[in-house]
Amino acid sequence: MKKYRRMLAAVLCVCLWVPLAGATPLEQGTPMELTTPSAILAETATGTVIFEKDADVRREAASITKMMTALLVLEAIDRGDVSLADQVTVSSHAAGQKGSQALLDANATYSLEDLLRTTIMASANDSAVALAEKLCGSEDAFVQRMNQRAAELGMSNTCYVNATGYPKEGQYTTARDVMLLSCEVAKHPEYNKYASVWIDTLTHPGGRVTDLTNTNRLVRFYQGCDGFKTGSTDAAKYCLSATAEKGGMRLVAVVLGTPNSQTRFNEARSMLDYGFANYQRTEIANKGDLLGETLPVKGGSAEKVELMLGSGLSMLLRNGQQSGLKLEVALPESVSAPITAGDVLGTVNVLLEGKVIAKLNCVAADDVPRPGFIEGLYRILNNWR
Repeated sequence: MKKYRRMLAAVLCVCLWVPLAGATPLEQGTPMELTTPSAILAETATGTVIFEKDADVRREAASITKMMTALLVLEAIDRGDVSLADQVTVSSHAAGQKGSQALLDANATYSLEDLLRTTIMASANDSAVALAEKLCGSEDAFVQRMNQRAAELGMSNTCYVNATGYPKEGQYTTARDVMLLSCEVAKHPEYNKYASVWIDTLTHPGGRVTDLTNTNRLVRFYQGCDGFKTGSTDAAKYCLSATAEKGGMRLVAVVLGTPNSQTRFNEARSMLDYGFANYQRTEIANKGDLLGETLPVKGGSAEKVELMLGSGLSMLLRNGQQSGLKLEVALPESVSAPITAGDVLGTVNVLLEGKVIAKLNCVAADDVPRPGFIEGLYRILNNWR
């Protein structure tokens, strides 16, 4: 059917937009000098990448791996498969893990919450493996689920071989994949409840106490930072996925393979500073917003149907770009009854400085059924007069 177009100034209010996978970063290159080999800065709600540096180079990420371990536990809690109050008996395999630990006692029982918080906050390898065995029976079975979930999230350059990130041949990821994982973890604020704690303790069943210190210094020294995770080994060097929220916008800065520990924090801080100083989350349209438009209806109980947005839109824009936003409505000349509220009747193109950057569905705001027999007969008789 022949289409027509109307231009609308886009000074509406927004909700949700997810860019296509592999979308071009908003900026080419990096706006500051970075010594870290791989880096990426993105907004977590939309996954919009602000800038990146060698973000698809495969690297080890050490304990950042535990973000996937924690995500699977949090999702299992959401499904009701496990609960924070569950009691978990720690196997000898879990208690015998090398590297960073919560010093769990083999064959002792801990709450799932204690295992989760020590995995997230203190990067405890023994706690991570105990969680893996609780969820899937064995660490190997859990690793299969880790890789399955990574594939579901579009993490096409990631392979896990254990639940901890402890060095082992065949394990790798990329800065982009860590960013995708971070955006998913950001949907679970419970993660940050533990990741934002600076100092804590773990009391063991026998009364022994282990002191815990967060390895992410930005939690203490960067305003708004409340996660996500650090990682370091000789092969991976120093890695970090750091997140902060300011003014209703959450950013994540990922750095992998940084030469030394303090540099990863300095460069992640600079990346976050740049994002907050130059970009803002802009609400463009809310799902259900009325467009102030109607569409003629043929053969319906009403002669026209009101139109509204079938989805919302929230975008990351550079400061000052908001004035270049416009909405363009594309509709058929008419539609035929019956119509159900929510039926897609057209599209709304979102333009930034004349270029289409997103498309939203234009839907019916109300039901328009066919007229009943009496009403139809009345219309026929009325038309004969």
